[in-house]
Amino acid sequence: MNQFVTKDWVKNLHKPGEKLITTHCAYCGMQCGMHIRVEEKTGKVVGVEPRYDWPVTNGKMCPKGVTAYQTIEHKDRILRPLIKKNGTFVESSWEEALDLIAEKFQGLQQQYGKDALSVFGGVSMTNEKCYLVGKYARAVLGTRFIDYNGRFCMSSAAGGFLKTLGMDRGSTLPWPELEHTDCFFIAGSNTAECHPTSIQWLWRAKDKGAKMIVVDPRETPTARIADVHLDLKPGTDSALANGIMRILIMDGYVDEEYVANRCNNYAELKKAVEKFTPEYTSKITGIDMNKIIKAAHIYGQSPRSVVMFARGAEQQSKGVDNVSLYTSMALLRGQIGKFASGVATFTGQGNGQGGREHGQKSDLLPGYRKITDPEAVQYISEVWGMDPKDMPKPGVSAYEMFDQIHAGNIRAMHVICSNPAVSAPNTEHVWSAFRKLDFMVVSDLFLSETAEFADVVLPATSWAEDEGTTTNLEGRVVRIRKIREPLGESLPDWGIMQAIARRLGKGQFFPYENAKQIFEEFRVATKGGKADYYGITWERIDKEDGVFWPCPSEDHPGTPTMFKEKFGTPDGKANLAVVDWQEPGEIPSAQYPHILTTGRVVFHYLSGNQTRRVDFLMEQCPLPYVEMHPELASQYNLRNGDKVKLTTPRSHMTLDVRLTKAIRNDTVFVPYHWGKELAVNQLTNPALDPTSRMPEFKVCAVKIEKV
Repeated sequence: MNQFVTKDWVKNLHKPGEKLITTHCAYCGMQCGMHIRVEEKTGKVVGVEPRYDWPVTNGKMCPKGVTAYQTIEHKDRILRPLIKKNGTFVESSWEEALDLIAEKFQGLQQQYGKDALSVFGGVSMTNEKCYLVGKYARAVLGTRFIDYNGRFCMSSAAGGFLKTLGMDRGSTLPWPELEHTDCFFIAGSNTAECHPTSIQWLWRAKDKGAKMIVVDPRETPTARIADVHLDLKPGTDSALANGIMRILIMDGYVDEEYVANRCNNYAELKKAVEKFTPEYTSKITGIDMNKIIKAAHIYGQSPRSVVMFARGAEQQSKGVDNVSLYTSMALLRGQIGKFASGVATFTGQGNGQGGREHGQKSDLLPGYRKITDPEAVQYISEVWGMDPKDMPKPGVSAYEMFDQIHAGNIRAMHVICSNPAVSAPNTEHVWSAFRKLDFMVVSDLFLSETAEFADVVLPATSWAEDEGTTTNLEGRVVRIRKIREPLGESLPDWGIMQAIARRLGKGQFFPYENAKQIFEEFRVATKGGKADYYGITWERIDKEDGVFWPCPSEDHPGTPTMFKEKFGTPDGKANLAVVDWQEPGEIPSAQYPHILTTGRVVFHYLSGNQTRRVDFLMEQCPLPYVEMHPELASQYNLRNGDKVKLTTPRSHMTLDVRLTKAIRNDTVFVPYHWGKELAVNQLTNPALDPTSRMPEFKVCAVKIEKV
């Protein structure tokens, strides 16, 4: 607990007539601790106070977290089911909406087979809900077509960790240890804006002498506090990582004993990186050779170091390669499994970790079990009470589901807590897929851009109207508490799925009365899997300020530090990545001579479906813009504030210019939190990573024209 915080002080945070309910923020993977202020008489949510005794964020909150409570009772909330009639949404009863859904779902499956239906999930939900999305698709609808929006966010990190470490947990160490780290190597993360409450740990470490290396084509607020800024050309992370590993090997910075005892492929790696001399690496990446050498020496000389990365390195068609190679850097230094050292990814969505472990992926079952494993299918079928023969086969990834719609194989889709009309790449392809569906259902608390395509929109509760657990970016399972009763006729996502299951005659698979009952089944479903939550209980979470998975039994302490003794591979050794650099899926040409990359701003979250409804956040950043270097702008006679047309092989859009020297002069940047004609994902490349099926959001070729 913060030494300045007392129980009496916490009690005095709220005014007379109010109560404080302790929970966590609705947004990113930091899951910042907070107290929600509620009027005792009316139950109205009136404000928020930071939780100073939360060990991960110590009372820090970002602009989104401070205003998150304003979405709970927002005027735009959907309060009753909506049915589209003659092109217009009309409020209906739950009975009418459920009857229509059952009629359409059953009719389409009778005509086209079970796989005519599909489910597109999300990871801004609790573990309980994410778990049930997979059960709903497979046990209730009987379809193989299920995937989720984490495919656009965390899938390359998962693929890279599985390839090297044999297990996917986003951080190998607890966050409070970061203040004792000697060196941070941060690739593709503007931490100061995208995970601002985590930057305190970096500052604390820097105050003790720690060094920072930041890899980013932009000189972001994070890069500005770095000791070395490696301003790479987008899409060249693999070359950079190989080049740094060559220096580590050549200059004697490898922990030879650690590598010999705990890693495979070292001889192959040494041979593979031979050609990545500083000169060769500089030529590919565009980074000054001396900066590469300096960064490698700083990293190599640091007793305790953490390699960290986010979407900049992951959202590429070679994202798994990037993560695997950056992780291999940490392995060469012998840093994984040790105090204040290791690897970590900055999780984008609130439950980006837990939401990908328990059945929303097209090929996974709860506990990170593979659906192609007969033993896993047998076990989960027993937990669910279904015949293993009825378990569907693996489906396809999120973006590929839209290809299946165009091919006529998917005829209906239920989108749950996601907005792919904004978040998917090549959005025209997605929009036309939605129009082609015979029937579409969306569960959401607001009428999102995706919901506008639906035939039925079901009112879901906000994050404050239900309870459950999420798993933060450390791998720490935390508790979300109910703040108020559901607004209008809204239901939690699990309640919506339960209502549909009952209408379809499959109510036996959803026998729950509350979220805790779901969690108890969820614990059993994960038991024995790689992501084992069996030993975690709500009571333990409350008592221990969260519990780290894996935690196989109630007397197990949890696992704050991963891989102390062995890795998650069959032989217990990590697999050093032996990967050559390859060009991105799309490179500049005479017609499209520059590079477009995308990212976040501090004032918005994902597709902006929530944050664009908060007045303060919109005042700070009302519209997207294109950020470019003055040298590049001068080629087109552009000044600050001018309008420019960006065109890629997929589409075009018009934006205001924002000039800055804090970006490479061959690259432009556009934030992605807006929809329709303001959605930059109209332009982005849907080239997919061969392993993770992550689209290449961060690199595409673009043409610039002054308007």
